[in-house]
Amino acid sequence: MRWAPDARGRLERAAFELFSEQGYPATTVPQIAARAGLTTRTFFRYFADKREVIFGGNEIPEAAAHLIRTAPPELEPMDVILFLLRNVAARKFDGRKEETAAWRRIINGDDSLRDRDARKRADLVLAGRAAFIERGESELRATLFAETGALVFHVALDEWLSDPGSQPMADTVADVIKLFHVG
Repeated sequence: MRWAPDARGRLERAAFELFSEQGYPATTVPQIAARAGLTTRTFFRYFADKREVIFGGNEIPEAAAHLIRTAPPELEPMDVILFLLRNVAARKFDGRKEETAAWRRIINGDDSLRDRDARKRADLVLAGRAAFIERGESELRATLFAETGALVFHVALDEWLSDPGSQPMADTVADVIKLFHVG
C-alpha cells in the first residue's frame, strides 16, 4: 500500500477521517501518515503541516488570481467575480456538499483553524487585488472587487451548506451576486 498511487489524496482522506474521529488537536502527523499507509516523510513532501491538509498552501489564492487574470477581457469586474466563483464552485464543491460541510465543522470547531481560515481569506483578497490591478483596475477598485469576491464566496458557501436542497453551489454563487444588483 505504501507505493500505491495518489499519496496526496490518501493523506487528505486519512486526515479527514482522523480529524472527524478524534478532533483536530488530538491528531498528529504520524497518525495521518500511518492511516494513509505512508511515512511521515511522505506527508511533509505534500504538506508543511497538518493545517495545510485543510487549506492547501497557496494553491487557492494563486488559482483565483490566475482565473481573474485570464477571464475574458470584456468582462466587467463583477462578472469576473461571478466567472471565477462559479468556476471554483463547479470544480471544487459541487457534488461534495457533505464532505465540505464536514470540513467546515472541523475548521469551525478549532480556534487555530478559524484563525488560519481568516488568514487564507486575507491571502485570497491580496492575490485577487493584485490580479484586478493587472486587469487595469485602480488600487481602490481592485481592493473593493477582491474583498467583494471573498465576501461573496464565503456567504455563498455558508448559504449553500445550510440549504437542505440540492442546488449546485455555482447557482448559489449567482444568487448571492444578484443581491449586489438590487436597487
